[in-house]
Amino acid sequence: MTATVRAWAELLRISALFTVPGDALAGAAAIGRRPGRGTALAVGASLCLYEAGMALNDWADRDEDAVDRPHRPIPSGRITPGAALTAAGALTAAGLCLAARAGRPALTVATGLAATVWAYDLHLKHTQAGPTAMATARALDLLLGATATWGAGAEPEHSGTRTVTAPGPATGLVRAPAPIPVSAGKRRRGPIARLVGRGGRTLAEAAGDARPRQGEPSRQADLPLRAALPAAALLGAHTYAVTAVSRHETQGGSTVAPLSALAAVIALGATAAREQRGAGDVTPVPGRGASGGSRRPEPGASASATTRTSPRILLTALTGAYLRTAAEPLLHATLNPSPPLTQRAVGSGIRAMIPLQAALAARAGAAGTGLAVMGLVPLARTLARKVSPT
Repeated sequence: MTATVRAWAELLRISALFTVPGDALAGAAAIGRRPGRGTALAVGASLCLYEAGMALNDWADRDEDAVDRPHRPIPSGRITPGAALTAAGALTAAGLCLAARAGRPALTVATGLAATVWAYDLHLKHTQAGPTAMATARALDLLLGATATWGAGAEPEHSGTRTVTAPGPATGLVRAPAPIPVSAGKRRRGPIARLVGRGGRTLAEAAGDARPRQGEPSRQADLPLRAALPAAALLGAHTYAVTAVSRHETQGGSTVAPLSALAAVIALGATAAREQRGAGDVTPVPGRGASGGSRRPEPGASASATTRTSPRILLTALTGAYLRTAAEPLLHATLNPSPPLTQRAVGSGIRAMIPLQAALAARAGAAGTGLAVMGLVPLARTLARKVSPT
């Protein structure tokens, strides 16, 4: 019994499971919503689809693993190919069912994610499109968290939603969360303008009214996708870099792949460390008014600056954790591209997704979510010592 459990744990790469929940949590943070029922459904769907991909991966690579990795569960005979394929199909179905409970937009994204996973494992991973397909899967996983959280109507993350101010026609102020741009002047009739109203409501506060009621067209269904796209792009870029290195983990010998991944990680860290800002995020220069003239500082300006210091420190710390986890093993693999060091760089790159997800959440203003995601790091590290994530 113990041997069977260990075999399935190796097949499903359970030590890499802890890199999955952060996708949905970062997606919820990106749209300014608190994690709720929809987020939980997205996490469950993501875990099922991720494990389906692990089982299908080993089923598709069983002949190759018999030569390069004979210790893997299928070539060693501990798990039959039929059982692995059945598990992949059942887990895919379970993931889609969970996504369907979060709403039609979430099911649509989950269907695209499942199709990408199966296409990658069965064909694309042996082509030049392999890293792109894997990056697409991770980006879709974050977008699944955003759409599922939005569709299930989670509470707005008031403390994490940053607002900006600009002159407005009615109250004198129009508040809007970056990255949704807000322009002063005549009120527009576009979908975003309807969410940023005269009362100074943010996107997160207006989300409940923006969700379509029964029988009404889903004109706002694409809003969570657009809001979460920057975070999804950053996570996808990291996944692309790690996947490109993983293509050499059994043979080694490539210096270009880990060096390129190292450069990408540094660039991603620099981008993630910057606070999320949009075209409408206007921060007045101290001592100057909106028209550029001199004015006296606001009474609460000093307190506001102090309030912004703590989130910035947290974001810097999380970004530093990401760089520390991913960059050093990639540097070692660049200097000595042997199979063991390349495999170590890939494993560290997978675990580095957790601090990256945490940084993306903190970057969107959800400090609590970022800290919660970082709580998964010790669990992932402990299990990685027992079961390889690659």
